[in-house]
Amino acid sequence: QDSENDTIYHSELFTLTKKMARGTPTKMSFNIPIFEPHPPQYYIRAVSDSWLHAESIFTVSFHNLTLPQTQITHTELLDLKPLPLSALGNKAYEDLYRFTHFNPIQTQAFHVLYHTETNVLLGAPTGSGKTISAELAMLHLFNTQPDMKVVYIAPLKAIVRERMNDWRHRLVTQLGKKMVEMTGDFTPDMVALLSADIIISTPEKWDGISRSWHSRSYVMKVGLMILDEIHLLGADRGPILEVIVSRMRYISSQTERSIRFVGLSTALANARDLADWLGVRDDGLFNFKPSVRPVPLEVHIQGYPGKFYCPRMNSMNKPAYAAICTHSPDKPVLIFVSSRRQTRLTALDLIQLAASDEKPTQFLSMADNSLDMILSQVTDSNLRHTLQFGIGLHHAGLNDRDRSLVEELFSNNKIQVLVCTSTLAWGVNLPAHLVIIKGTEYYDGKTKRYVDYVITDILQMMGRAGRPQYDQHGKAVILVHEPKKSFYKKFLYEPFPVESNLREHLHDHINAEIVSSTIGNKEEAIIYLTWTYLYRRLVVNPSYYGLEDTETYTLNAYLSRLVETTLEDLEDSGCIKVDDHSVQSLILGKIASQYYLSYLTVSMFGSNIGPNTSLEAFVHILSAAAEFDELPVRHNEDTLNRTLCKKVPYSVDQHHLDDPHVKANLLFQAHFSRAELPISDYITDLKSILDQSIRIIQAMIDVCANSGWLSSALTCMHLLQMIIQGLWFERDSSLLMLPSMNDNLLDHLKGRGVSTVLSLLDRSREELHKLLQPFSAAELYQDLQHFPRLDVKVKLQNEDKEQSKPQMLNIRMQIKNTRRSPRVFSSKFPKAKQEAWWLVLGNITSSELYGLKRISFADRVLNTRMELPPMLNMQEAKLIVVSDCYLGFDQEVSLGHLAKV
Repeated sequence: QDSENDTIYHSELFTLTKKMARGTPTKMSFNIPIFEPHPPQYYIRAVSDSWLHAESIFTVSFHNLTLPQTQITHTELLDLKPLPLSALGNKAYEDLYRFTHFNPIQTQAFHVLYHTETNVLLGAPTGSGKTISAELAMLHLFNTQPDMKVVYIAPLKAIVRERMNDWRHRLVTQLGKKMVEMTGDFTPDMVALLSADIIISTPEKWDGISRSWHSRSYVMKVGLMILDEIHLLGADRGPILEVIVSRMRYISSQTERSIRFVGLSTALANARDLADWLGVRDDGLFNFKPSVRPVPLEVHIQGYPGKFYCPRMNSMNKPAYAAICTHSPDKPVLIFVSSRRQTRLTALDLIQLAASDEKPTQFLSMADNSLDMILSQVTDSNLRHTLQFGIGLHHAGLNDRDRSLVEELFSNNKIQVLVCTSTLAWGVNLPAHLVIIKGTEYYDGKTKRYVDYVITDILQMMGRAGRPQYDQHGKAVILVHEPKKSFYKKFLYEPFPVESNLREHLHDHINAEIVSSTIGNKEEAIIYLTWTYLYRRLVVNPSYYGLEDTETYTLNAYLSRLVETTLEDLEDSGCIKVDDHSVQSLILGKIASQYYLSYLTVSMFGSNIGPNTSLEAFVHILSAAAEFDELPVRHNEDTLNRTLCKKVPYSVDQHHLDDPHVKANLLFQAHFSRAELPISDYITDLKSILDQSIRIIQAMIDVCANSGWLSSALTCMHLLQMIIQGLWFERDSSLLMLPSMNDNLLDHLKGRGVSTVLSLLDRSREELHKLLQPFSAAELYQDLQHFPRLDVKVKLQNEDKEQSKPQMLNIRMQIKNTRRSPRVFSSKFPKAKQEAWWLVLGNITSSELYGLKRISFADRVLNTRMELPPMLNMQEAKLIVVSDCYLGFDQEVSLGHLAKV
């Protein structure tokens, strides 16, 4: 080795030694079979393969260990004659479907779904037609309660999008139903929600909406709630699913309006527990075996040795190619991998293997003359290269156009092989004859280690094999690490019981219920827990939750302790106040609930935001939000972050460049600086944090306003403008918001004394042409038409002379532009957003904030009022109008002249 390599080696060794010296814990996960009869205890010994005397022993005692029931109750698939579509008894409903008869599972559940009000839990393998089963329940509601709403909850935005596309063509177009989408990308207005027949939402959005159910009539108008993929209750986002179901059942009990629940799931090990929680009786429970599919599935599991992940993945490429040649030489193939990088590496290896084959598989079936035309539409270079050889790539890093093109080519059999990341299994309905799962692990950036997919993810991937109406059977090949081969052989057909994950995420949900007045004391908090799925599982599987037995005293003590510690943490964070007999929400708790933030985030705001917090401090505070805990920091990204540090103005902690919050800080600064990001993954990560930052900053502004801090509130508003426009406040000219602006034109305008967009808005085309000579004014003039020309007038209301009533400030705001969209004009923000404004009443001299109001225009003219505080010094008071999206558009209106009126 040369000296440079020696330095790197010793540096890495020194780092590892330091970690060991600090006692940094290392987490290991593995599965151990339990045999009957149970031994007294197990000894688990972990031994390092690199370090002397680095070993640990852990004892698992079987004394007082209560294991969950091992017997799984499945519903027998009856040998029934398939029901024809005419069973619907409605020609309009029959026209929704292209097939002539319902499949066996749909036939068996038809009567309960279509002719009764019974709650239903339908557990069946992927590809069994569960969505159409749920549609039967929707059609029943349309028949019996057409004024009530359907809420469809899907755990992923991709599933929501798939449902929207499908139902828009059928239920909306053919039946005339109104439908709205609620995801991070779309938030419909109140009018749309009130008039909607079908609401399709992610759990987070419905949780946020339903928290204030007392004041939202459309929440109480829900007649049917469909919960897709409800087996994900035990996954990371499961607590939110658990909370919204518990809340809707509670709402139903309080309003005495029956809400029907239909849960859709894979085959379940503990379907009865889930059914009891959903209020499902025996006649509504259908839990079919994993082997029951309309298209039978043949599964092959192959094990591969190798200690390290990347070489093991590389060794799987040749077997994957062999599987295509053996099982699906001329039919569609889906290959699932763990990362975007693996999609490209796998595709390139398949191309090489096909080229070296004496009889290469024909991956490409499109005519040569159409290939050039198709490739000309592709913007991603990696995708363009693989498509030349008939292999598609599909992952979140592709833009929408490229992704849609790949899906279309695969659906139309123009390409045979599609290599994709595992998320495609949930989001897009692209069935294939053969599915290859290349590896069952993925790199978890938060824990900085490789972790296994949950079994449900693998079942979902497998479920894409076998196309109804095209295939008589499907095939799945699972390539796994050799030590896990036996595990997957067993548990692919013997699913784990679904457990609750609420205990670890209870604080935010308890806080939300305190804010909504559902919980007013400790006793009500315990009653609230009895509505949850967690409460059901405590009795059935106590050891999983740390209980020694299921005696009433033990259970009550556990719930009391859980509520006590949760309330103590919320009180310590400043979110609530706990008295002997009551629990009250404080402003931080209300802000956390309103903006759907972690209690830890708002607590951090309370500790770090002050009356004169600087912009740099606000960037650090924003980046430290708990909402960015899950931002992935992948292999070697600490090196990329170190390079990015040199391109941004504010310094970050150089010792924690692998921390997600440090990465978020760098991404924000790179966004403001318009710096080039090192890899495409960072572009996707930036979109994610920009999306979340809006509500976080709005919460920060509310914290400042509640404390009466004018300077900090305005700085925070400017930070939001920076987020939308991708510019630095004051460092950059607001003229850079114009897409047609360049450095030469910017210097020219500065030389003419023009430094803001606002100073250009009132100029005519002729004036602009004269100002810009010798530059062209046409493109700049078109850009300017997108910005609002705002006129603000204020008047003091003096009609009521009674001193007991506060004086009011009447504000009239008018957008002078005609024929312009109220959408934000920004090329740097990844999502569509509506313009909004803040009305800030304050004293610039003393930096006091007296009032804050957020408004948006429904029309070109808006009239509103603000209450003036008593003893206000009108000579120093000002009304500041601040845009939430445009830099340099702030307007100050002095109130001094009003005092003389």
